[in-house]
Amino acid sequence: MSWREISEEDLPWVKTFLRENVQSAMFFLSNLTTHGLGSDAPNGMRVWALTGDARGLIGLSNDGIIHILAPDATASDWQSAKPLWQGRYLYGVLGESDQSEGFLDATGLQDQPMAMAGAEPSYGLALADLRMPASDGISLIPITEDTRALAIAWRASFRGEAMGTPAAQRVEKASADVSGFILKDSHRLLVQDGMPMAMTGFNARLPDIVQLGSVYTPPETRGRGLARRAVVMHLAEVRPQGVTQAVLCAANDAAARAYEAIGFEKTGSFTMTLFQEGVGA
Repeated sequence: MSWREISEEDLPWVKTFLRENVQSAMFFLSNLTTHGLGSDAPNGMRVWALTGDARGLIGLSNDGIIHILAPDATASDWQSAKPLWQGRYLYGVLGESDQSEGFLDATGLQDQPMAMAGAEPSYGLALADLRMPASDGISLIPITEDTRALAIAWRASFRGEAMGTPAAQRVEKASADVSGFILKDSHRLLVQDGMPMAMTGFNARLPDIVQLGSVYTPPETRGRGLARRAVVMHLAEVRPQGVTQAVLCAANDAAARAYEAIGFEKTGSFTMTLFQEGVGA
């Protein structure tokens, strides 16, 4: 089996295939929907499909992320894909966990030092089933220039805890992240009695689906259910805008319990692999 680069004519079936597997392909689908093919944006990508009757897609973004959705791919298929990124810098691999494991093993990328790796349970929720906990005295506010410094500090801590970003790079990368949050209006701070207590956001968004991420509470405010309230309030904010579905991954058992308490149901497993130093050129 071999791979061929897709064209504009392929986009309808490609997007349908991604949407049918949105729990593990939300980043893939949102990047492609936002930027199309051939964009020079960091998240712009080229996409290849398996030839023949097998189902399989590989996307390579300009910032070095490989996105995979290929339930029919074999080890031989993954090995034959290696020329697609030869000479390119690679930062990470995203996809359903079993597929990611097979991809990394077959291509030899499993042997690279990793900053972040491991399967996380994935969850989905129809927003009609969202459970609303009490939120008296609590509000959400956008991240703005006035709260940039706090958001950077929290995002830097999140990067260290959840993403394995080296300490020397955390503030710089967090600063770039927060600039994106402000530009896209994608993240919120939960405020209680005038004090910011937690942060939540959407890592990817389509008109009817959001992917939650960057949920963070500093150590001194953990254990109070604030993160789940932030998530619920953010979802309630976008529900009138036509969003009907939310997806996410749970980083640990406590997060999983919190998401289940507001209505999320486990749907599978997702793996985000980030290489420690990057790979390639």
